[in-house]
Amino acid sequence: MTIRRVTADERLTTSFPLAAYAFESSPLGAARTEEFRDYLPYNQGNRTLIAEEAGVTLAAVSSIPMRQNLRGTVLPMAGVAGVATHPLARRQGHVRALLHQLLDEVRDEGHPLSALYPFRPSFYARFGYVGLPKARTVTFKPAHLDSLLRADLPGEVGWERIGAGYPAWRAFTERCLKERHGFALFPDYRANGMRDRDEYWLLTARVDGEVTGAVTYRIDEHGGTMHGNELLVNDPLARALLLQFFARHVDQIERVTVQVPPDELPELWLTDLDVHVEAKVAIPGSSAPMARLLSLDALRGLPAGPGRVRIELTGDRWLAGTHLLDGTTGALEVVADTAGRTPTATLTAAGLSALAYGVLDPAELPLRGLGAVPVDAAAELRGIFPRRVPYLFADF
Repeated sequence: MTIRRVTADERLTTSFPLAAYAFESSPLGAARTEEFRDYLPYNQGNRTLIAEEAGVTLAAVSSIPMRQNLRGTVLPMAGVAGVATHPLARRQGHVRALLHQLLDEVRDEGHPLSALYPFRPSFYARFGYVGLPKARTVTFKPAHLDSLLRADLPGEVGWERIGAGYPAWRAFTERCLKERHGFALFPDYRANGMRDRDEYWLLTARVDGEVTGAVTYRIDEHGGTMHGNELLVNDPLARALLLQFFARHVDQIERVTVQVPPDELPELWLTDLDVHVEAKVAIPGSSAPMARLLSLDALRGLPAGPGRVRIELTGDRWLAGTHLLDGTTGALEVVADTAGRTPTATLTAAGLSALAYGVLDPAELPLRGLGAVPVDAAAELRGIFPRRVPYLFADF
């Protein structure tokens, strides 16, 4: 068995068929196979590795060079995708070997973060990944927004096809990247697919000419459903402007569905709003995202609360050793301890990643097998890494 990086054209006969078998209905028809070539421009900058033997592709994995906001700092992030194995070669360690090499390479290239959507979270937990919250799906009837129809709101909405409005959409998501913890964006070559397919309407909320909220959507049929993608807003006014637009469809559609960040509270949007909010996690097919630190460089200089603790990182290929974490200046310092001092806490890579992304309290780590954290160390770590709710946004 050998591992090698494949070109974009080689993906047509190596990684694409494996991924299609793993994640689509099968066997594929000839027309679907021909569509693979249309995907190539949106994968041109990806890194794809395959394991092969005697000319047969046994497994494949790809990384997408992305950017992610970690506690206010935008860093390079490797999005892992297209992890698939030949049905006759499964459970033989091929994916493990591919992931080790892939993450080695992207880390060496300067990606201190990685994220993915797992086929099974426990599999990726063995690689140091920790779960992130999943976006919520919100469903409601436009008739229940009727109070907004009588509201005189400052600002305006813009409405156009995404193909025409894409520059405004992309610019707004770039702003969200700078402002939202956990937010991640595709590189231009991948993100341009939304513009080129032109399959959605773009709705924007604008105040004094500046976009403060946006959502893309489509309508399936008269009397049917308005299917919204991610509802992104900077403030309550932007949300109200977008919801007011939905309310004007009361005589056209029965319901609206839209995705919202995990810290959004739709049940508080309006009084008497009949709304269903759901975050479904199921295996396979509907897992929450996961992420991890690949390098301690991701932590250096991050905004941090008061706290000072010495930790030992264990059981990981990429994060190891004893380090002093010091947030007393407000900017996190990470200093390798070469003097052999006894650490106050012991953490796995997933444990440290959980603290950095803000998804677990230090006291939870021992309960999850992610470290040994005494009470005093937990207090220091809690000060350094206050709880946050990350929102990955990009779906890959």
